[in-house]
Order: sequence, then structure tokens, then C-alpha cells
Amino acid sequence: MANTIDQAFIKQFESEVHLAYQRMGSKLRNTVRTSSVSASVARFQKIGSGSATTKSRNGSVTPMELTHSNVEVTMADFYAAEYIDKLDELKTNINERQAVAKSAAAALGRKTDEILVAAMDAGASSTQINDASSALVKADMLALFETMGIADIPEDGDRYLAMNPKGFADLFLIEEFASSDYVGSQNLPFAGGMTMKEFLGFKIFSTSAVAGGKNFAYHTSSLGLGINADVTTEVNYVAEKVSHLCTSMMSMGAVVIESEGIYEVLDNNG
Repeated sequence: MANTIDQAFIKQFESEVHLAYQRMGSKLRNTVRTSSVSASVARFQKIGSGSATTKSRNGSVTPMELTHSNVEVTMADFYAAEYIDKLDELKTNINERQAVAKSAAAALGRKTDEILVAAMDAGASSTQINDASSALVKADMLALFETMGIADIPEDGDRYLAMNPKGFADLFLIEEFASSDYVGSQNLPFAGGMTMKEFLGFKIFSTSAVAGGKNFAYHTSSLGLGINADVTTEVNYVAEKVSHLCTSMMSMGAVVIESEGIYEVLDNNG
């Protein structure tokens, strides 16, 4: 086997990993705040809430005096590597090449979701919805809606509910969630495949990154993902192994920006 790889193949392989990651790698990444940084630490600004006031004629306005602070997270490096000793076959077999690229992208995508879920698990509000003794029912979803409303979490289309697949399946038993009489045919659970479904203003989806028994409701502005290095790929020949090492990598970190915008939604699937 030659010690060098066709440069066109390297570029094509890297492109396929990157595209696969964007397409199916992470379910949570596009639902949170992101910040690209060149340093090892990412910082997210946190601005407090204020109140509107009146003023007398020709009088002075009263400033809201908003509090300004920031939260930060240290970047961590992650790798998805695979030795390939029949690279010449991969160059001519597009299906096999794409399979390896998708596996690398899926591994990095799962890791992206895992660090985001871990951040929520560590920094969510102390207020929990439901308990671990029963499956989620309509009353629990209404309680979640009420809780986030009382906390003034914006109803702007950026509320999400990330669920373990078992917990997501329980929602099918809620008539208002699964019947076209309530959600319309376009938002039925299986309409257009298993994608995000909207219910009570939440975009709901399933992911194996969420452990059974504890789901997470959150607003986009409440969770941050710092990105020091987005997904990249390199291919190197390792003489000792008579193989090429295909390594996809990224450097990221996740942090809770506002704990009152993230809630644990418990069920009995733990």
C-alpha cells in the first residue's frame, strides 16, 4: 500500500464527515446559544431583567439598572478515530467511505449532545416537573407550561423538550399530542418521520443522550455551547500499523447560562 493518500480523497472524506455532522450528528447544538472562540475559555453574557416605569412631564426617566454578568466554560478536546488498512478500496467504494464518515460524525454528534445534557443535569433549576413514579401525562405537560410561564421564559418558539426515547414514546398516549383533531395532520407524531414535534409551544424531540427517567425542558438562551474548534478531519499514514488513521476532532464546552430557564421533567423510565 502506498504511504500517501490521494489529496482529493482526503478533502472528500473530510467534507463528508463535516456534512454528516451538520445533518445528523447533534440534535441539541442548533437549539442552544453558540459562541466561537479562539481561546480555551468561552464566555456568555448574562443580563438581568428590568421593569418599565412612568415619568412625570419634563421629568427624568428611571433607568432599569440591569445587572450584567457572564458565565464561562473551559473547552475540552474530543476525537473520533479509526484505522483503515484498505484505503484504496474506500477510494473506489463511495458507500463504504460514507459509512466511515457517518460513524465519525455520529460519534462527535453524540458527544456534543452528551456535554450539553451534562451541563443541564448539573445546572438546571431546583424545581422539578412530575416525579419518577409515573409516566408523563397531559397534566404534567400543562404544569411544565405553567412553570415556565410563571418564570417569564419567553414563548418565542425557542422552548425545547429533549427526551429519552422511552419518555417521548409515552407522549403518544396523550390524545392531545397524538390526535390530528388537536395538532393537525402535519404535527402528528409520525408525520414526516420522527422529527421535532410541537406541543404547548415546546419543540419536542428524542435523543439517547438523555438518560431514562430525566428529561430536560429549556429555552435556547439558557444554555451555551462554546466552540474552539469545529469538526475537522485529518488522515495520516501510520507505518507501524500499515494503516491510515482517519481522525475527526472538535473542541467544545457547554455551560448553563440561566438555571431558571432549564427544568428537569421526570418520569418512570429510569
